[in-house]
Amino acid sequence: MTAGVILSAVMATAAKTPHPQDDDPLTGVRVGLPASWTGRATPSESMEILVLAGHADSQGIEGAGTSGAAVDRGGARPMDARMRDELFWNRRVRDAVVTTGQARGLKIRSYEPDQLTIANEEDPRTNWSVGRRHHDAGGYVLEIHFDAYGRHGVGSGLIPNLRSPATRIDESLALNFGRYPINFRGGLGAPRRGISILEIGKLEGQLERALRAPQSRNAVVAALALRIVEAIELGIGETPGPATQRLSSPPDADDNVPQAMDRRTNAVDG
Repeated sequence: MTAGVILSAVMATAAKTPHPQDDDPLTGVRVGLPASWTGRATPSESMEILVLAGHADSQGIEGAGTSGAAVDRGGARPMDARMRDELFWNRRVRDAVVTTGQARGLKIRSYEPDQLTIANEEDPRTNWSVGRRHHDAGGYVLEIHFDAYGRHGVGSGLIPNLRSPATRIDESLALNFGRYPINFRGGLGAPRRGISILEIGKLEGQLERALRAPQSRNAVVAALALRIVEAIELGIGETPGPATQRLSSPPDADDNVPQAMDRRTNAVDG
């Protein structure tokens, strides 16, 4: 695929919200699991948004995130030898979301643990601990992820936090990226601590190629960040109108799915 084709796909996916049943031209397959939740809680104007990079404190231990198809299947070199490729891209997108959001006037910031490996999940420096404190103080917490490739991954989508009712920010992100069941895999560690998880897409195929290609990398990250920020802005603004509401999941769906068996490469294992 040429750089021009990649960049065209990037701009196309930044410009519009895909239909729930369509694969996105950049991020690929969207979650197809039944889900019935709707985010209705209205964020306050003073709410601060905290953005985390998934797996930022779990490198080299269980829950390190996916290496991506390029490394595991294609034999490519990791983007950074210190970490799985997922964390490399999680961090890049996190930083771009915060930079873009601040430039557009959002009250938004990031957090980066001071170590890549913190074995104790209750350590006050972990994503989970910092995210829980931020949530309990009245903030909104979003953790960026890329899903596992192949059969271990599900696709793009939003997994809302389980510590409080889903917000209109959650709803807007779900309409834009896809909607996971609220109790996905029995309730993941981050959502149980008040952290919503955004799976941008499976780390494979065109998305991974576009991220890895030097000529398109910055444009891809910028497009993804803009799409996330615009969804957040919509969630903070007025209630979505009828055209947006048509994209919601059916009201009679079941929110429970079985626990996955393979935990090694799944991007949402905590």
